[in-house]
Amino acid sequence: MGTLRTMISRLIFQRISVFIIVLANCITMSYSQNPTKLTATEVNPKQTAGRAQLGEFAPKFAELNDDILFGEVWSRTDKLSKRDRSMITVTALVTSGIIDQSLTFHLEEAKKNGITKTEICEVLTQVAFYAGWPKACIAVPSF
Repeated sequence: MGTLRTMISRLIFQRISVFIIVLANCITMSYSQNPTKLTATEVNPKQTAGRAQLGEFAPKFAELNDDILFGEVWSRTDKLSKRDRSMITVTALVTSGIIDQSLTFHLEEAKKNGITKTEICEVLTQVAFYAGWPKACIAVPSF
């Protein structure tokens, strides 16, 4: 039992160490194009990822994904900006432990929607305290 606790403690320490190092790099590094902000284009291309990936298997799910979520909800910028929606989405994915291609996609979209690397690092730091270090630590390398 003592060996298992030691192994778990080491693993947690390693994760926290990696998180701190990556976080420090996030704070000190800047975007090469614009150190303060990457701006989003206001063009709303039609989303087809759901249909491409799930169209034959789950056509209704793909339709809801493409037309409702990405088509209607994300385009209601008079209610909530795409920038804010991106920050909320990244936070929701990380707190849920979803670090697959969904997180990668939404981190890229967050950059396009004007969220800076520094801001994403701050979001991950904030999330770490409320959702847990492991979830935030795992998400940092995705960026």
